[in-house]
Amino acid sequence: MGNEAKKLPAQNLPMGHNRGNRFAETEYAKDISWTLKRIGRYFIKEKKLIVGMLAAVLGGTLAGIYAPMLQSRAVDIIAGQRDGDLKTTIAFMLATCLLVSLMRLAQGVFSAKLSLRIVKQFREELFGKVIDLPIKYTDTHSHGDVMSRMTNDVENISTTVSQALPSLFSGVLTILGTAAIMLWLCWQLALLSCGTIFLTVIVTRLLSSYVRKYSKERQTLLGNMNGTVEEIVNGYRTVVAYNEQDRAAERFCDVSDKLTKAGIRTEVCSGIMGPVMNCIGNIGFVIIAAFGGYFAIHGLISVGVISAFIVYAKQFSRPINEIAQIYGQLQSAIAGAERVFQVLDETSEDLYGLVWEDQEHVSVRFEDVEFGYVKGKPVLKDFNLAIPAGKKVALAGSTGSGKSTVVNLLMRYYDIDKGAIWINDQNVEEITRDSLRKHVAIVLQDTVLFSDTVRRNLQYANEGATEAEIKKAAEMSRCSDMIELLPQGYDTMLTGAGENISQGQRQLLAIARAFVADPRILILDEATSNVDTRTEKAIQDAMQQVMKGRTSIVIAHRLSTIRDADLIVVLDQGRIVEQGSHDELLARRQKYYDLYMTQYAGFTT
Repeated sequence: MGNEAKKLPAQNLPMGHNRGNRFAETEYAKDISWTLKRIGRYFIKEKKLIVGMLAAVLGGTLAGIYAPMLQSRAVDIIAGQRDGDLKTTIAFMLATCLLVSLMRLAQGVFSAKLSLRIVKQFREELFGKVIDLPIKYTDTHSHGDVMSRMTNDVENISTTVSQALPSLFSGVLTILGTAAIMLWLCWQLALLSCGTIFLTVIVTRLLSSYVRKYSKERQTLLGNMNGTVEEIVNGYRTVVAYNEQDRAAERFCDVSDKLTKAGIRTEVCSGIMGPVMNCIGNIGFVIIAAFGGYFAIHGLISVGVISAFIVYAKQFSRPINEIAQIYGQLQSAIAGAERVFQVLDETSEDLYGLVWEDQEHVSVRFEDVEFGYVKGKPVLKDFNLAIPAGKKVALAGSTGSGKSTVVNLLMRYYDIDKGAIWINDQNVEEITRDSLRKHVAIVLQDTVLFSDTVRRNLQYANEGATEAEIKKAAEMSRCSDMIELLPQGYDTMLTGAGENISQGQRQLLAIARAFVADPRILILDEATSNVDTRTEKAIQDAMQQVMKGRTSIVIAHRLSTIRDADLIVVLDQGRIVEQGSHDELLARRQKYYDLYMTQYAGFTT
């Protein structure tokens, strides 16, 4: 649409989360309990999968805890410290290990299905909500932020459900079960093992703080580098035109060097963690071996218990580290869910009202309308305008005068603050938006086509249009020959929303699409701004046929294109200052005359 809507400031909302590094800066939710309750509603719908996943986690964890006990028994049998059948014990060990593997496989299957189904619920609800949001929301929120909620935030939830939650449940059970068995086998050796475990936790937290710091710096620089690349690629013609390739390369290399240094610091700190953990783990094994040997010599424990303790010590410290890492992931997922719920809780467009009372002749009337995008700053003030049925009315004025706002209100993209808009004898605010927009077609200055065939794009405004109606609309909009020259004609696929054709061709297709709709009211917002002069003249001649007997509103900056309008309305600062025919307004030598002469002299308004 026009400039008024585009001037609205975007809210400073948090963008998508970084998932490139597990120690990246974590985003925290504002209301964790409220968000968790909302998330819980999605889990309730998948009770069977949750029960299956928990059963697999429980079975695998218990089997994993029991396996070292069998190992201890086998060692003691070999050492002659315990009676029993070695073959049977080894067979039980193999069966237990196989059970652990099967349970982990089942856990992966259940968690993957649970993740995908929950994310499917989120995405369907979120997309359904987005397409029902009022235009005001998309005008006042960053499009990138909305996309981030649909992709990054939902993906965070998916990753957490499929990976973090099973690991969290398994980790807690493993810690509790392992600790209980270690204390039962030899509480003295268990307490000695805890010393290295606490050391592991302390070192992990210390190193993680450095990694988070350097990771945040790296992600900032990565964003800068991506922005630099995007800017240079998008403006490459300008870079080449001014012979600035070397400076562009220097700028990129400077950012790249900083990113490399930050990346090295991050990777070094991350890389140190593994060896440090192994070192602490080896110290723990030495402590267990030394003190375990001492206890075994004095008859407190057997050799098999020592072997079991070595496994349990490793098994105990591993989930502690995992839970520490999962915590940040859980926080990011909860924050992402909160951002998704913020969109879901937005007020949708009002779909209720009366059905459009279809009549052959349609008039439009604005009565004492006042409206502002920002409260207290009206764009239209005491606006009164009558558009007779079947007439072509042009809105003229400088940028920001309120021309496109008139269209925004008529289409009910926004609702007025005061006054009323009438279509025949119906108040626009009482007509359903769906019913209203089915009878109004609009061609915008910024052409929007979809990645589909030319035919499907022309049918977008009227799914029931026949082949004859489509071709007739193409001929009337002077794009029939252009379509026939395309590789597959009407079946040519428009890639990248029409990037494989010129801007002027996209504009012609948009005009043809409006003709296919066969509306009662036709709105043209600088519809010929991207076509050449000859094509513009041809389209204007075609428009005269289409507009004949049809109520039409034309917004134009090039005043030469509206000379034949039945009525020209001149706006200035949200008020009508003049109206009349082209010749009448020139004769008055006021605002319209100044605008026309300024353009005639070769200047822009």
